[in-house]
Amino acid sequence: MSMTIHVDIVSAEASIFSGLAEMVFAPGELGELGIAPRHAPLVTRLKPGEVRVNTGKVELDFFISGGILEIQPHLVTVLADTAVRADDLDEAKALAAKKQAEEVLANKTSDIDFAKAQAELAEAAAQLQAISRLRKTR
Repeated sequence: MSMTIHVDIVSAEASIFSGLAEMVFAPGELGELGIAPRHAPLVTRLKPGEVRVNTGKVELDFFISGGILEIQPHLVTVLADTAVRADDLDEAKALAAKKQAEEVLANKTSDIDFAKAQAELAEAAAQLQAISRLRKTR
């Protein structure tokens, strides 16, 4: 039997996944993190993107809008702002959100929150990237 690590992916609304994995990949702020069993303890912020959980039999994909990652030698916890199974992403909705955020950023005369618009644009782009990657793997 291969070594495994327990993974919990939790959003503000619900627990999205809880189970064992051989490897976990997460979008850290400074780049993608690969987490194997007995990884050194670590706490870091996550940016919007895809969390991949390799169970040894299948690879499960989840989209998160950001959050916190806590790693212990036998436990990985993803505390996401929002999280959904990648199969449940809506491409049309993500494209509309991206277009709206780009329009808000282009309209420099309006009274807007640029940081919020940039975060929404980053999240929509990350969703579209996850959808594209899922299409290629199928």
